[in-house]
Amino acid sequence: MKTYATLGPACCRADLLTELLDMGLTGFRLNLSHTTLTACRPWTDAVQAARQASGRDAELIVDMRGPELRMGALPQPVPLAEGDSVTLGPGSLPVEPDILAAVAPGQEILLDDGLMALRAESCGRAVTCTVTRGGVLESRKSITLPGVELLRPALTAQDLLDLDNAAGQGVTAVMQPFVRSRHELEQVRTALARRGLEHLTIFAKIEDRQGWQSLPQWMDACDVVTVARGDLGSNLGLLHLPAAQKDIAARCRRAGKPFLVVTQLLHTMTEHPTPTRAEVLDVYNAVLDGASALMLTGETARGRYPLEAVRWLLDIARQAEEEAAREALPPQKPSKKESKKAPQ
Repeated sequence: MKTYATLGPACCRADLLTELLDMGLTGFRLNLSHTTLTACRPWTDAVQAARQASGRDAELIVDMRGPELRMGALPQPVPLAEGDSVTLGPGSLPVEPDILAAVAPGQEILLDDGLMALRAESCGRAVTCTVTRGGVLESRKSITLPGVELLRPALTAQDLLDLDNAAGQGVTAVMQPFVRSRHELEQVRTALARRGLEHLTIFAKIEDRQGWQSLPQWMDACDVVTVARGDLGSNLGLLHLPAAQKDIAARCRRAGKPFLVVTQLLHTMTEHPTPTRAEVLDVYNAVLDGASALMLTGETARGRYPLEAVRWLLDIARQAEEEAAREALPPQKPSKKESKKAPQ
């Protein structure tokens, strides 16, 4: 079982990363949706130092921007209260033009993996919306338009610049968002080959219905399928997420394809030192369903208890693996001595 933690301000010290590796963590994820690889040099240097200090060849996955829809940069977090009127567009909440063009009146707009929601009221160069589920909106948070598909290139210009720097910063894998076709993964492999990075592992994220339904057509073009439950849950609706995860797991098992489960595995531990019972069961069941890898996100990137979160993840995964191994063993026949003692 491989386990990963997302890098962020809460954990990016070489001594802490070393301790996480010594506990048994496989490696780290760096989310480039909010930043660039060059800007994260201090963090990748900390990973390099932890590798040397622990003597472990820790993996470093960079999560690309890709075709994902995200809010633009905000000067400061923006509180959104239910019933408020807000505007998406120039001079207000910044979003890219193709997002504005795709929105029609009545369209639901989900923000930050569905934590907040808007309803479009009037559209044009800007989109006026009513807040239907409030929260605090931060820069570069995800946007989901349920039922709307935008055609975007697999890799952005910034993604290509980040790949130019990958070798020099110890990157071992890339994670491609919103995979929907084999062609997208072929584009990623071509970009890697042009930079002498053919050896990097490709994690392909399923984040919407199209990616899920087309999985059989592109599964063998990646190295690891990733059940990215944040945007996938927003796109499908939370009630449909469990069935999707179970189906993806079953398809991967049948094909012998490794798969990773990510998003809110131990979300409570962002603020609390222990997980909920539901979270423990969630992680345990993911392992029993055949997951070959698990990944923490906000729990380690910005949480108050990154060390404890990793320890819980490792302990749950090990316990589940032991149970899976026991279930896989053929039933043992009782010895003759034990048979004689058996109650009649």
